[in-house]
Amino acid sequence: MFRFFENLVDPYTDYVETNQPPQKLWPFLWSFSQPFKKVFWAAGLLSLVIAAVEISLIAVMGWVVDILTGDPAQVWENHGTALILLALFILFLRPLFQALDVLVLNNAIMPNFGTIMRWRAHKHVLRQSVGWFENDFAGRIANRIMQAPPAAGEVVFQVFDAVTFALAYVVGAVVLLGDADPRLMIPLLIWLGLYFVFMRVVITRVGPASQAASDARSQITGRVVDSYSNIHSVKMFAHHDREIEYAKEAIEYGRETFIKEMRLYTVMDVVLVTLNGFLIVGVVGWAIALWMQGSASAGAVAAATALCLRLSAMTGWIMWALTTLFRQLGVVAEGMETIAQPITLIDAPDAKPLQLTAGEITLKDLTHHYGRDSGGLDGINLTIKPGEKIGLVGRSGAGKSTLVKLLLRFYDAEQGQILIDGQDIAAVTQDSLRMQIGMVQQDSSLLHRSVRDNILYGRPDASEEQMLNACEKAQAHEFICDLEDPQGRSGYDAHVGERGVKLSGGQRQRVTLARVILKDAPILLLDEATSALDSEVEAAIQDTLYGMMQGKTVIAIAHRLSTIAQMDRILVLDQGRIAEDGTHDDLLAQGGLYASFWARQSGGFLDPDTQGEAAE
Repeated sequence: MFRFFENLVDPYTDYVETNQPPQKLWPFLWSFSQPFKKVFWAAGLLSLVIAAVEISLIAVMGWVVDILTGDPAQVWENHGTALILLALFILFLRPLFQALDVLVLNNAIMPNFGTIMRWRAHKHVLRQSVGWFENDFAGRIANRIMQAPPAAGEVVFQVFDAVTFALAYVVGAVVLLGDADPRLMIPLLIWLGLYFVFMRVVITRVGPASQAASDARSQITGRVVDSYSNIHSVKMFAHHDREIEYAKEAIEYGRETFIKEMRLYTVMDVVLVTLNGFLIVGVVGWAIALWMQGSASAGAVAAATALCLRLSAMTGWIMWALTTLFRQLGVVAEGMETIAQPITLIDAPDAKPLQLTAGEITLKDLTHHYGRDSGGLDGINLTIKPGEKIGLVGRSGAGKSTLVKLLLRFYDAEQGQILIDGQDIAAVTQDSLRMQIGMVQQDSSLLHRSVRDNILYGRPDASEEQMLNACEKAQAHEFICDLEDPQGRSGYDAHVGERGVKLSGGQRQRVTLARVILKDAPILLLDEATSALDSEVEAAIQDTLYGMMQGKTVIAIAHRLSTIAQMDRILVLDQGRIAEDGTHDDLLAQGGLYASFWARQSGGFLDPDTQGEAAE
């Protein structure tokens, strides 16, 4: 039975992905609701039925009070069958309706609505550009993806469990009292007017207060995760107290926003008790007065009393449900700041897969300043022939990393073009572009998975033999076999920790190298590929790297100039432009920037000198 309702909606059903999600709250929620249309109709109908049943029971109890004023034997003779049917209805049909209602809400909607939203939100966020991720905290992004979906599920639940039921119940209450005596409707309608005015006042304040509290929680999460993910720096610089204060500032702001939110609920509770007192005195008192005048039966008084007590008990629940609804809407609205952001770096409408035939790379008037007036690249023109090995050097901030990011299309160039075998990379699919490029980065972070998973990331369909061969070439097999994680997994099954933190820098670099060797892409980018290796391992891996380069088009960034001295050409970037271009010997003979870098080397490293570039 449970499985039937749980499978009424498939949260992973196919859907049309959009680069521009709805920016308004209700259209945003509705975009996730399409697979739930029939289930929503069922939930709404069942909520109405449940409300009708509850109101009917109150009316029936009033009728029971009225018939009990007669002779007991006569009552049973005249109404026995009706009383038996009423008992059967209460024992069997009422629980059945209730069971169907909660099964639809708790088992069909609640588990699946949050899941469909989280699944699609995660897919959407993963399509964002690298630049988008660089402008936010990973912890805050994850927090919003985790918080918004259950909040949205709670909104849907309250709409059907509280709002629909409450509206139906109130309408039924007015009808019931009107049927007993139209005059009893007057205090009820006055109370309803006051209740809705108060509810509107509370709700208009709860939404902003809830969103402020949700923003504060995300800020706390972002700061705490930032400290945890950079724990080595925190400990190395002995900034424990500074990090505590940094977090405390956000935690205190979170406390202040939560205090303001809770003040609203305190006021709400006090005012509700006062309003409910008016309801009970107004309706029940008037019903008693009518009974004393002979205008209402004892059953009508009993029904009015039961109805008022029920409404009085419900008002707190309804108000709490509505404030919960709007509080959760605030959480969703805060989550939308991340989840609903449009995808700006997208494939062209007619984009086709990159057809790499030779590996020639051409840059035409390439300019990119990250939206600023300086930094990045400025009017680069360059042709890298198929199979050519290019070394890239320059001071920090000269534009080296910018060139690599543009080649991978992590950003769209502000001006100019990048062509691979005559195809503009802006006109081909991003996935096909990056599948043809292998890259070893200076920051060799790994996924918090097994060593095997990390290496096969470069080529998931590779055989075990191919993977082991890549590890041998990267001088990684021996240390991998000695690994063991706290859960007892060893060797290639050992997990490496978040960003590979359980491995040394050199070990992470060798795993990264193995991954790129396994990928065997025709274009190879090396960004300080051996910077984390000791001299002995670096010497062994240099031969592997040169072997990897055979038949590939290569761009290698290096501060250690000796690692690129054998390249076909070396480009010297300075202030975003190509200042020098030639072989190692040619550039030394020119006596320019490269020659000065070479002369100033200490231990084979380029003096980074002058200013850095934050965007690079």
